[in-house]
Amino acid sequence: MKDKLLSFLGIAKKAGKVIEGYNKCEEAALKNRCFLLIVSSTCAPNTIEKFLRISEKKDIFIINHYSTEELSSAIGREGIGIIGISDSSMANKILELWKQGNNI
Repeated sequence: MKDKLLSFLGIAKKAGKVIEGYNKCEEAALKNRCFLLIVSSTCAPNTIEKFLRISEKKDIFIINHYSTEELSSAIGREGIGIIGISDSSMANKILELWKQGNNI
């Protein structure tokens, strides 16, 4: 796993700052307990649209680049297509890594 962002997700998971799964991420985002959403690019189009609407409504940055397999591998749990970050400083670090990796 060469991607620094995916490596950092593992650290965030160990720190207990990762929210995993559709329902938990949706609830956390709607209750303003989520600072960043990472939605798998292989999720269903309706799921991606729903989280894009939530991210616009709640002003949460969303990353839609990684596959379910990549996200699952990063946090050590199978079948996870949606991840939320519940800590603002970790979310900012992940965004910084995202921008560096994508030349933004």
